[in-house]
Amino acid sequence: MTVRDAINQGMDEEMERDSNVYLMGEEVAQYQGAYKVSRGLYQKYGDKRVIDTPITEMGFSGLAIGSAYKGLKPIVEFMTFNFSMQAIDQIVNSAAKQYYMSGGDIACPIVFRGPNGNAAAVAAQHSQCFAAWYSSCPGLKVVAPYSSEDAKGLIKAAIRDPNPVVVLEHELMYGVSFPMSDAAQSKDFVVDIGKAKIEREGTDVTIVAFSKPVGMALEAAEIMAQKGVSCEVINLLSLRPLDRDAIINSVKKTGRIVSLESGWPQCGIGSEIAALLMESEAFNYLDAPMERVTGADIPTPYAIEMETAAFPVVDDVIAAIERTTYRKIAA
Repeated sequence: MTVRDAINQGMDEEMERDSNVYLMGEEVAQYQGAYKVSRGLYQKYGDKRVIDTPITEMGFSGLAIGSAYKGLKPIVEFMTFNFSMQAIDQIVNSAAKQYYMSGGDIACPIVFRGPNGNAAAVAAQHSQCFAAWYSSCPGLKVVAPYSSEDAKGLIKAAIRDPNPVVVLEHELMYGVSFPMSDAAQSKDFVVDIGKAKIEREGTDVTIVAFSKPVGMALEAAEIMAQKGVSCEVINLLSLRPLDRDAIINSVKKTGRIVSLESGWPQCGIGSEIAALLMESEAFNYLDAPMERVTGADIPTPYAIEMETAAFPVVDDVIAAIERTTYRKIAA
């Protein structure tokens, strides 16, 4: 099943299960979604539950948040998360803070979803990762799927969650197919928010990634296995809350860690992981400094050669692994 169809199936099942769930965004209804993620939902549920909006993210996000205060469960699609910047006041100052500022009286069960990160040849204003931005905000939950099972399980968990949840999908993953287990095709399949997944077990070095870079981490791990280096690959899935125990326990086992993300280095997810390691008992288990592999600290170039150079590739991950595993601890 493709990631696109997995998200579609998850939304469909939750809309069928709960009549308070509805979808709103630009081109989600009659056009079937800019990336065809909402294909068929308008025909099935009608224009009261699958709603096309004008190009006004601040406006329709505010409408959706208000409806969530009154018991509905909106799914707000941003055509890309770059456009969520138009609505960031609504997300950060209204949705994320309402439960706290009402003393627990008013919840805001809402999902903000859409493609995040770099696509292909869409230049600086459409190629940003907002994982670090949103995961720094108390009151929000933030998740980022990699595979089809991740995507379906997380969208269903996000819709059922009584808190505002940001679901960071990836445009370049929508058409990628993954196997789906029988369990994942159940209508009650959810992926727990706040729990990472060990995609590959290993003993020599931990690679931590999320979203599309998980595939790069797995590819690098396979290449390093042929060189005799055993890599453990952690798919974070949830960025807020972060599964700190999964990271710490893996580092205590391997003694080395490489973080991988396509976002900028300053104040990134890798920065948070580095701080976590410094402040926890995992520090005493490190046999080498942590390595971060990130996007370049620049606005994304449009020219294809420069764009390719601005984001991590497998060779960058392998180089980081080799830097952190060449050291030997004296007996």
